[in-house]
Amino acid sequence: QVQLVESGGGLVQPGGSLRLSCAASGSDFSVNTMGWYRQAPEKQRELVAAITRGGSTNYADSVKGRFTISRENAKNTVYLQMNSLKPEDTAVYYCNAEIRKIGTIFVSNYWGQGTQVTVSS
Repeated sequence: QVQLVESGGGLVQPGGSLRLSCAASGSDFSVNTMGWYRQAPEKQRELVAAITRGGSTNYADSVKGRFTISRENAKNTVYLQMNSLKPEDTAVYYCNAEIRKIGTIFVSNYWGQGTQVTVSS
């Protein structure tokens, strides 16, 4: 069974920075695209950023130029560096990964438990 474990959330003042990490653990799996989503109170979950195994990235327009997604394939880990944070970035951030069981063609979507990011003075 694969698990995604997130870390790095917290409280930060507007204009500050945070770095989120998410590591996939388990056995006999390969990780394809990894990404970060967020969900604010009474809003739908939305994609923040995603990165393919080869390093191609995709960002929500609201975070372009402020957030950077990266990954270490050898560690099955994805990061989200968040700079110039705004109050509207406040949300629970979820890690997502497309996981393939070694020896099969089947890909499953896995989610982390979520980490709270609060931007407030």
